[in-house]
Amino acid sequence: MFGSQRCDCGPQLSEAVERIADAGGFLLYLRQEGRGIGLYEKLDAYRLQDVGLDTYEANLALGHRKDERSYLVAAQMLQALGVSRIALLSNNPDKARQLRRFGVTVTVQVPTGVHLSAANARYLATKAENGAHTLQIPRSAG
Repeated sequence: MFGSQRCDCGPQLSEAVERIADAGGFLLYLRQEGRGIGLYEKLDAYRLQDVGLDTYEANLALGHRKDERSYLVAAQMLQALGVSRIALLSNNPDKARQLRRFGVTVTVQVPTGVHLSAANARYLATKAENGAHTLQIPRSAG
């Protein structure tokens, strides 16, 4: 699941592991593939993307919300570890918002790199435009 060329999941994971190895921290994995719709539905969403829908439109076409992820379990994991304040490595402002709502103090949101390729350019542009992710995508990439 981390090897999909259509997203930036694998490169982001590699970057996170390297940064955590240097600076310390925690890597939390939540089974929320496809913005919370699950792995099998994500495969169906890929088929819809093959005929022109973007990642959010595909979720909607399958009867889901644009993004169904909840970060409550991540907040609970951090609380179980005795962590109440974090520097969050993420480009997703909703992740920071939800963690704060669930009682985690996000002191700073640290953006990851932009792992742009020909295969994921449209996906990343869509995340920036429709998901408000803090990604600087070159105009020609979308």
